[in-house]
Amino acid sequence: MRKKSNTSKRYTAEFKRDAVALALSSDKTVTEVARDLGVSPEGLRGWVKQAKIDRGEGPAGALTTAEREELVRLRRELAEAKKANEILVKAAAFFAKEITK
Repeated sequence: MRKKSNTSKRYTAEFKRDAVALALSSDKTVTEVARDLGVSPEGLRGWVKQAKIDRGEGPAGALTTAEREELVRLRRELAEAKKANEILVKAAAFFAKEITK
C-alpha cells in the first residue's frame, strides 16, 4: 500500500481501497488505522462509507462512486450545451437582424 508521493493530500484509488480493506478487517478503530496510515480519520471514515455504498450497503438514495462520476460528467456536458446554445441564439439574432436590413 503506497500513498501518492506528492504533497497534496490526494491518494491513489489503490491506496484508498487497501486502507478501507484494512479498516474493515482490523480489530483497530478507524482512528487507529488512520493514524497508522498517516491519513485523517475523517477521510478514512468517508472512504469506508463510500465503499459500503458502492457495495450496496449504504442508505437508500446514496450515490455510488460510478453514479457520482456520471453526475459530474453530465453536469459538465450540460454546461457546455448551455454555452453552445447561448452562442447559437446570439448568432441567430445577429443574422436575423442582418436579413431585415
